[in-house]
Amino acid sequence: MNDDGYQQQLEQLKIEHRDLDDSIRALSAQTLVDQLQIARLKKKKLVLKDRIMRLEDQLIPDIIA
Repeated sequence: MNDDGYQQQLEQLKIEHRDLDDSIRALSAQTLVDQLQIARLKKKKLVLKDRIMRLEDQLIPDIIA
């Protein structure tokens, strides 16, 4: 995959990550809080964060001086 493909995928993952954050915030604000659903969303958010970090590492490789 080229840099443009990685960049598009990275942007899509960041959007999904923000959407999950908004969903978690909305669920937490409800009077009857579904802790299991919130925990699942948080786990999914962490998985997305890991994928985002891996893509960013591929786009910006470490330079050892």
